[in-house]
Amino acid sequence: MITEIAPAAERRTAPASDRPRGRRRAWDEVPRRQIYVPLSIYLLFTLIPFYWILLFALRPAGSTSLVPWPMTFEHFQKVWTERSFGTYFTNSVYVGLATLVLTTVVALAGGYALARFDFRIKRGFMLALLCSQFVPGALLLVPLFQIFARLSMINSLGSVVIAETVFQLPLSMILISGFIRNVPYSLEEAAWVDGCNRLTAFRIVVLPLLRPGLIAVGSFAFVHAWNHFLFALMFLSDQSKQTIPVGLNTLMGSDSVDLGALAAGGIIAAVPVVIVFAFIQKWLITGFSAGAVKG
Repeated sequence: MITEIAPAAERRTAPASDRPRGRRRAWDEVPRRQIYVPLSIYLLFTLIPFYWILLFALRPAGSTSLVPWPMTFEHFQKVWTERSFGTYFTNSVYVGLATLVLTTVVALAGGYALARFDFRIKRGFMLALLCSQFVPGALLLVPLFQIFARLSMINSLGSVVIAETVFQLPLSMILISGFIRNVPYSLEEAAWVDGCNRLTAFRIVVLPLLRPGLIAVGSFAFVHAWNHFLFALMFLSDQSKQTIPVGLNTLMGSDSVDLGALAAGGIIAAVPVVIVFAFIQKWLITGFSAGAVKG
């Protein structure tokens, strides 16, 4: 029996009352107020802390107004010049970008090996990578400190970059290996038949398809290195080499806290990350939802 299918235009213009009731989505059965009211309350509780930070950062010192008017940028000028936040910002950018590049390159090589090669201890190695995610970063401080001390890398930004990379590599390798498995192996074999070696086939065929995954892994490595406090605090003693999280900690004294300067420093620390995610959100969502290859 052949059933005629109505054109797409007719199906789209069909009134809702003519549709089979059994096929109506659960979304259509729920009153809108039961969805929007909880979401509005959640959004309110989420935005109030951000508004409070902006209020303290933009209103004059000593003011108790709930509206940042007259608006002032004296707190930003104070933390950027007097509290050396310009130096902290530069150091954080260096640590974040170096960690991003190093983590992505090493994870790409290790992920390709896990996805394309079979070796005797592969399952045990994968299990060790997964178990390493349960180890808190504080347990790595003592062995890493001893290693960096013998290498004369204490009080060096390179020590923080290596520590952040070591901490990020297990999860990054697992994610990259999953992305590579989604690329059909037949594409590489076809490139080999055309005369490419393994490295050339990987660079021409596989690497362009991994762009969403690489952006997802690299962005999380950057954000973690940007926000991480512990490694920078332990391995860096010179104030000129501190990062933004440690710089924020210096704004809180034992007797008093400069709330305006602390709020301004928090905004300086948050804005670059927000801008980065605003530009890469499309690639980030694509990277996490990657599961098929269109040929």
